[in-house]
Amino acid sequence: DSASNGFSFKGIKDFLDCYRSGKLTPSQVAKNIIAVLEDCDKSTPPLRAIVQWDREQIMQMAEASTARYRNKSTLSYLDGIPVSLKEDFKVVPYHHRVGTVYLGTEPETEDATVAKKLREAGAIIIGVSNMQELGTGTTGCNPNRYHKTPRNPYKPNHFTGGSSSGPAAAVAAGLCPVAIGTDGGGSVRIPASFCGVVGLKGTFGRISPHGCLPLSYSTVSVGPICTSVADAAIVYSILAEPDPLYPYGLKQPKATLSDMCAPDLKGLKLGVDWTFFKACDAEVLSICEKAVEHLQRLGASVVEVTLPEMEEVRIAHVICILSEMRDFLQPDFNKHFHEMNLDTRASLALASQFTALDYITANRQRTRTMRFLREIFSTVDCILTPAVPCTAPRICESDLSTGISDLYFTVRSMSGNLTGIPGLVVPIGYSAAGLPIGFQVMAKWWDEAVLLRIGPKLEEFRYQTKKPSIYYDILA
Repeated sequence: DSASNGFSFKGIKDFLDCYRSGKLTPSQVAKNIIAVLEDCDKSTPPLRAIVQWDREQIMQMAEASTARYRNKSTLSYLDGIPVSLKEDFKVVPYHHRVGTVYLGTEPETEDATVAKKLREAGAIIIGVSNMQELGTGTTGCNPNRYHKTPRNPYKPNHFTGGSSSGPAAAVAAGLCPVAIGTDGGGSVRIPASFCGVVGLKGTFGRISPHGCLPLSYSTVSVGPICTSVADAAIVYSILAEPDPLYPYGLKQPKATLSDMCAPDLKGLKLGVDWTFFKACDAEVLSICEKAVEHLQRLGASVVEVTLPEMEEVRIAHVICILSEMRDFLQPDFNKHFHEMNLDTRASLALASQFTALDYITANRQRTRTMRFLREIFSTVDCILTPAVPCTAPRICESDLSTGISDLYFTVRSMSGNLTGIPGLVVPIGYSAAGLPIGFQVMAKWWDEAVLLRIGPKLEEFRYQTKKPSIYYDILA
C-alpha cells in the first residue's frame, strides 16, 4: 500500500476496506455498477467497454458475496470484486461472439476455466468486454453493430489499443478494478499501455485459455489488466495453475510471488538492447530512459544485450499467428466473409497467401529465437523495453464506420509472444498531449515473480497518476 498524491485508481484493497469496515456491501457496489453501465453507453461518445451485461446476474453474485461478508466466510481476496472478461471467453449466460456479429448465436451454457475460477473466488462478473473482431488487430477498432469502437478513457477521440480493448477501457474508466484479456501479439499489453493501466501476460500456458476461441494455439496467453501491479499479482496467484483441460500448461512450476515486497532491486541484472529500445517516438524514449535510471538507483544493474534478428522475429510472429487464425477460421472465412469487418477480411486474405513452407520457416525462426533468449536469460534476469513505441493513435471519423487496417502499426506494436515468455506493462507517465506511456519488463519462461518484483518499483517512478477524462468512482 503506497500513499499517492492527487488521483489514484480504486483497486482491490479499496473495495476490501469498504466491505470489511461495513461502509459498503458488494450489493450496494453492484447497484452503482449497474447505474454506471447504463450511463456510460448513453454518453457522447459511448464508452463501449462492456458489450454484454445482465442486471440479475450481477445482483445475484453480489448478494451471495454480501452474505459471505456478513457471515465472515469470504472465499478469497477477489470476493465481491467486480471483474469483466474479454468476449473471447465463454461466460454463462452471455453470447460468445468474439467481437463478431455471426458467432455466439445462443447464450453460453458452460464457463471458460478462467470464468469458473473467478466465480469460485467470489468475484462479481459484471459482463463481457469489447474486443477487436476475432482478435485480428492492435488498435481496438470494431465498427460492427454489436460492438462499436471502445473509447480511450484518457482521450475519447483516441483508440484503446487491441485486441483486449474493452478490458483496458473498463479498468481505466473505473467500471471494474480487474479485467481478463488474451494476448497473442500484445493484446493485453498494448491496450494496458494506451489506457494507462497495468497488463500482465503470463508465460504461454501459465493461465488456462480453455473455453476461449482457439484462434492461435501456439501464441495466445491469458492475463489480467488491473489498476496496480499488486492487484495483477493477486489475480495471477488465483488463476495461474495447471488445468487438466489445457495440455500446454500441465508441466508448469508452481507460481510464486517471491521477493515482491523486497525493499530494493539489489542483485538483479536488467538487460537492454539499446538499438531496439530506442526504436520509438521521442516522448516515449525520453520517459522510458528515465525509468531505467530509476531502476538502477534501486540497486539493479543494467547490462547491454543484443536481441538478434528482430525483423525476422516480427515477420515469423505475423506468419505464425495469422496462419493459425486462418486455419481455424477457414469455414468462417468461406461462410461468413461478408459479415466480417473489412480489416478482418484483409488480414485473413493476407494470411491465405502464406504457404506451408512459410509457416515451417517461421517456426524454425521461433526455435532459433528461443535459443537466443535462453542465452540472454543466462546472463540477465529480465529484458526492458518501452511497452509500445508510440502513444494511442487518434480515431478518424471513417474508422468508426469502415474500420482501419494499418499493418505497419500492427507489426510495429506487436511484441514478445512468438517465444511464450511472460511480460508486464506498467504505466510510467504521459505524453505532452496527456496520453499514457507504458514500460515493459519481460522475463524468462515461468519467472513472472521477477516481473512482479520490478513492477511496484516502476509504479514508484510515476510521480503522479492523472485522472482519465472518463472515470466512474463506483465506491463513491
